Amino acid sequence: MPPDLTLSSAPPAFSTVSAPPTSAAEAFPTSHEQPPSQAQQNEAYRNHKRRTTQPELVDAISHPGDVRINVQGAFIVDEENGSTTPSSEPSSDTSMSLKELEDGGYEHDGKDIRLPNHTQGVSHIAVDIGGSLAKLVYFTREHSSSEIGGRLNFVKFETDKIDTCIEFMRHLQAEHQTQNGSKPKDLCVMATGGGAFKYYDKIREALKVEVLREDEMECLIIGLDFFITEIPSEVFTYSEANPMSFVASPPSKTIYPYLLVNIGSGVSMIKVSGPRQYTRIGGTSLGGGTLWGLLSLLTGARNFDDMLKLAEKGDNTAVDMLVGDIYGMDYNKIGLKSTAIASSFGKVYKMKRAAEREAEDHGGLANGDHEHPSASSPLDPTSADPITAGNTKFKPEDISRSLLYAVSNNIGQIAYLHASAHNLEHIYFGGSFIGGHYQTMNTLSYAIKFWSKGEKKAYFLRHEGYLGAVGAFLKRQPRNWGRRGSMDGGPLPGEGFDGRDGNGPVGGR
Repeated sequence: MPPDLTLSSAPPAFSTVSAPPTSAAEAFPTSHEQPPSQAQQNEAYRNHKRRTTQPELVDAISHPGDVRINVQGAFIVDEENGSTTPSSEPSSDTSMSLKELEDGGYEHDGKDIRLPNHTQGVSHIAVDIGGSLAKLVYFTREHSSSEIGGRLNFVKFETDKIDTCIEFMRHLQAEHQTQNGSKPKDLCVMATGGGAFKYYDKIREALKVEVLREDEMECLIIGLDFFITEIPSEVFTYSEANPMSFVASPPSKTIYPYLLVNIGSGVSMIKVSGPRQYTRIGGTSLGGGTLWGLLSLLTGARNFDDMLKLAEKGDNTAVDMLVGDIYGMDYNKIGLKSTAIASSFGKVYKMKRAAEREAEDHGGLANGDHEHPSASSPLDPTSADPITAGNTKFKPEDISRSLLYAVSNNIGQIAYLHASAHNLEHIYFGGSFIGGHYQTMNTLSYAIKFWSKGEKKAYFLRHEGYLGAVGAFLKRQPRNWGRRGSMDGGPLPGEGFDGRDGNGPVGGR
């Protein structure tokens, strides 16, 4: 049957709808003599759309969630100088200014998604609050009078600074009130992740708005499905020879099954068999939080980006024991090159023991404890002072790179094992751990290629850290939110959803 275009009380996006009709006669009322002609079907479809959507769209603007988002012509905006942060100031005298918020620690991602054909208002924002980061997604109209439509914006905060995140939402609330003439309570917050429960009361009390909590795994899948099938130049593969090779958006019915490896503080591995059909098949506690925690102890880096910048400059061979260090050459019989890592941090212990023996022979301190930096007095991340073990010094950059490789290789191998056990060819990596950093992507890609002997591929996304937030954002919408052809002027029955088949929009993605 044709899609239900009635604007209602915002049933979840990507909800499962009835199966498409097997014939045109089933899609529209029929007489006893003969089914309607194609022209009659098309006219009925147009009239049905005009009759049900136009009056209700006007009313829907003032009701949170009852607005369709048109993604026709959507594209990713690369880094811009122009800010899309809210301009209005909350009325509270105690609220922070936007400048103070920025100084307090939030980062605008810079890869907005332009929606040139969406002209209606949006009355909700979405936040995914994890153990390390809070990711926020919100819609803004274009500031330029010559441009129509709007964009989805992506902002992240450290979860330890959740008050800054809430204050930012307060500014969005004020901006929404100014632009739409609505009441502050008309804004709705869609929340997912563990923090949606931990900070539920805090957000509700601060903003005095409705906060809807959504299942984390379901939001991840909804968000990923949306990015895979709807946003051009979103999904790509990575290798040193071809750093970013974009993948064309496939028809929705062909993307399943796949494996989602979501790397946040920990790692979840989710098998997705179809729309909203998923199972968490594994994971590991050794994720982004592990890397962040250990490097904060071992180096002077103050945040995750600092740590990754150190890793970019490092040489892991100064810390890791390689196959060549053991064999002096490749181990061809089992397919290991001399440059393969045999033991992460393997040289540290070996060199430390050698230094201790030398110190003992010369009457010095055996453990070199006086040389170790303490957690209470971290190194200056810009100084790159070496860390000592005995009389041997290791650079923070080398340690950072070694640990990044250790965590990434471990995740890559576990991902391959799960994909192999469940016969899954496509492996998508999401989560803020990746952060667009080439070393992480290259390591994960290499691990999948190595262990699968080239039979499986690793896929990455430009908005890898916002899958859950976008999924929560989508769940506030009626059926067909974010689908090409979901607005007036979409395809007619028999013309196909987007020219790929004749079944119309497919629900439950």
